[in-house]
Amino acid sequence: MSFNTSSRQLSKTDEAPEDVPSQEVTPLDAPAPGDTVQTSEAETPEVSAPETEAPEAKAPEAEAPEAKAPEAEAPEAKAPEAPEAEAAEATTDPEPKAPEAKDPEPEAPEAEASQTETSQTEASETGTPETEGPEAEAPDADAPEGEVEAPEQAAAAPDPAVSDADTPTAPRPRRWRRVWGGWREKYPVAARVLAWTTTAVALAVVVVALLMPTQADKVRLAAFVRLPVEAIFGAALLIVLPRKPRIAVAAFAGLGLGALTVVNFLDIGFNEYLGRGFNVVLDWSLFSDAQGYLQDTFGKGGALGIAALAVTLVIAVLALTTLSVIRLGNLAARHTETATRTTLVLAIAWVTCAALGVQYAAGIPIASEHTMQALQFKAEQVQRTLQDEAEFAKIAKKDNFANTPPDQLLTGLRGKDMMITFIESYGRSAIEDPVMAPGVDATLTAENKKLTDAGFAAKSGWLTSATYGGSSWLGHSTFMSGLWISNQQRYRTVTAGERLTLPGAFKKTGAWDTVGVMPGVQKAWPEQNFYGIDKLYDSHKLGYKGPKFSWSTMPDQYALTAFERLVHSKKHDKPLMSTIILTSSHQPWAPIPELVPQDQVGDGSIYNAIEKAGKKPADIITDSTKSKQEYGKSIQYSVSSLINYLVKYGNKNTVLIFLGDHQPIARVSGNHASRDVPVSIVAKDPKVLDKIAAWNWADGLQPKQDTPVWKMNAFRDRFLTAYGSTPAP
Repeated sequence: MSFNTSSRQLSKTDEAPEDVPSQEVTPLDAPAPGDTVQTSEAETPEVSAPETEAPEAKAPEAEAPEAKAPEAEAPEAKAPEAPEAEAAEATTDPEPKAPEAKDPEPEAPEAEASQTETSQTEASETGTPETEGPEAEAPDADAPEGEVEAPEQAAAAPDPAVSDADTPTAPRPRRWRRVWGGWREKYPVAARVLAWTTTAVALAVVVVALLMPTQADKVRLAAFVRLPVEAIFGAALLIVLPRKPRIAVAAFAGLGLGALTVVNFLDIGFNEYLGRGFNVVLDWSLFSDAQGYLQDTFGKGGALGIAALAVTLVIAVLALTTLSVIRLGNLAARHTETATRTTLVLAIAWVTCAALGVQYAAGIPIASEHTMQALQFKAEQVQRTLQDEAEFAKIAKKDNFANTPPDQLLTGLRGKDMMITFIESYGRSAIEDPVMAPGVDATLTAENKKLTDAGFAAKSGWLTSATYGGSSWLGHSTFMSGLWISNQQRYRTVTAGERLTLPGAFKKTGAWDTVGVMPGVQKAWPEQNFYGIDKLYDSHKLGYKGPKFSWSTMPDQYALTAFERLVHSKKHDKPLMSTIILTSSHQPWAPIPELVPQDQVGDGSIYNAIEKAGKKPADIITDSTKSKQEYGKSIQYSVSSLINYLVKYGNKNTVLIFLGDHQPIARVSGNHASRDVPVSIVAKDPKVLDKIAAWNWADGLQPKQDTPVWKMNAFRDRFLTAYGSTPAP
């Protein structure tokens, strides 16, 4: 039987889109002229199905008279084949269709291309069974001349000349969708459980993000079992939006919620360490200081690891909140009626609870506006910060002693060797907390007796620091400038100006040489000129050869010994005004140095064994009680080092002012601790202390509970006035 077909076979399918690719097969793929393809009658319905390919494939054969006799060609091309083709199309006899319906081999290439096509898709794409013909016929094009492959072989060897792009197929689902669809059909119960679990996690993420407190002590279950009004409004909006706007709004809201969550975490950390929330305008610069602190405490590798973990957590939070909001929005869109009813019920419940003032406990209302209030507070904080910058610049220009002549400054202290010494993190909690107080109070009592035995006397009071838990430079500048320096912007403003500081006042008189001993300064320090310090001894100029004690570059005993060797013991034409900042009581309070015999301090090498035997930061950093105990020990060490130095090297003209710069972090001082720090003035000359009798400070090194409390910025003017300075704005 000939493989040729009549043109009348195209009467039903010549306009079908599915047949277009098969028409692009070139004559090169057709059998050679004169060849005939023999096939059995059982195979006739299969090979004759591709109606559009036959005219092209057999056209050369009709034009080759030398291959066939004219009398044999005419009946084969027209008379016999046309009725046979028409009959094949019109007949309903199941026998010719049986191989095509049952034999899957011609569809093998398409099955390999898309395993997930459904029968409905095939029906809509192909229209009739005959449109599968091009796929079944394609392999025959590669058969050698004069040969015909079996249907099984043709299915196994598709024609590379006819690409998948030439064959119209249904859109293939993405691989993950096919895998998920198959898994879901195979394990329907597990799929439902996973879907509900994912939805529950998404809902929990959104609720926690909306209700997260900004202080660690307020993080409890009752804070999260509330109705956030922001979620109700958000759900109502997502229900009514079309798909694309809904996804865009959900993504934007999720990113915003994630950013707010990150800021909430920063608020918790800042409240824990600095006693205040995170300032989105000013506090970004503190991250470099935090990185330096981590590197000094945990090493370079540990600091990089913590930084990488922090960045990873930020990305994870942003991604989690975004995906959670999108999932909940899509769920509400799929179940619009249920979501609408639920949102309406929650809205009514919120309004009722808000109107009645229903609360779980004091300060925890069921009807929550936490996120809106947090955003409002941050916006107001930004506004206040920007306004404060301009207002503080005006305040900083006003100075009661700016124009006081040098001979009218500090007349009551002429001839005295002055020392202003800050003890890191020396706060009121060290004296009053039940865990730390016993050891610290015993040390203060013992050191005060040493002073008395050496002929010194002391008076002590309280000052409220402008900072808490850290940022020591804010406390230093507040005390010495007489301005309330509570943030980094104020610090930059005041240090860029010409404000008269306490060391600057001594320098202005021309009667003192000013010196700074600051082992915590490890790089260039331009503030030296602002403070009026002539000679600065930082961590690189004190000759220390021993180990660091966590953040502290050297023990306090060594710093004071180096001060004596390099500065105080030298002959001077003028008395000294020395500013000394001690660092051994800086967190994390592990390891802590120990006092050694004064003649063994040397270059600091003796501290190697002490540092190795001490505790590691990881031993105490997560334990509040251990941190308190070690903090108390560090204060005892610093106070003892200072008093031992004064007793050994002080004289009748020595006047010492020492104080804490701020309270320790909340984990040590307590969540509701004050910002008060102790301050003491020590001298041998009784006239020095007589001039401050009106201050009503307590005798000795330990202020009493009812001793007057001043703001730290008030000290400068009161001190200058008490010791003979004449105001001249």
